[in-house]
Amino acid sequence: MRSILLSFCLACLLLAPTAHAAWGEFEYDFDNEKPWVELEAQLPPYPRLEAALPFFVSAATDNRFFIDPQSISVGEDGVVRYALIVISPSGATNITFEGMRCGAHEFKIYAFGRGGQWARNRYAQWKPIEYKDRNRQHHMLYDDFFCPGGIIAKDAPEIVFALKRGIHPRAEQP
Repeated sequence: MRSILLSFCLACLLLAPTAHAAWGEFEYDFDNEKPWVELEAQLPPYPRLEAALPFFVSAATDNRFFIDPQSISVGEDGVVRYALIVISPSGATNITFEGMRCGAHEFKIYAFGRGGQWARNRYAQWKPIEYKDRNRQHHMLYDDFFCPGGIIAKDAPEIVFALKRGIHPRAEQP
């Protein structure tokens, strides 16, 4: 019996450093956030204006704003991707394919629409969403449709529903 107890104690001493190392790794993984990794953005089909959903930005601008519902995706990396269409009063149209990070409160332009095709933005970088009176489309998309209450929408159908309704149900809460 004594030899069994001695063997057990010896085994515990030999395994203790391994168990401590494993527990230390767990604590590190649990306590420290893993670095965020962005997925590669896949360009959607070029948007069709007749299918685009309008959204209100501000009375301070005469531009009209639309989102192509077919382009909306909510990535596993926490990025909402979408095609934004802006039409000026004179009829000039700007189309961009963008991404928005709710947690970081940022947006990025991946590509520009030109002549019915996408042209990748060679200088794409994440920029903060600014609250301003004019050109506040990103602010409105963030607050009312993609990230109401600072929480990312669960999927594309939820965002399409909110755009058709004019506001996300969570954005209405005080």
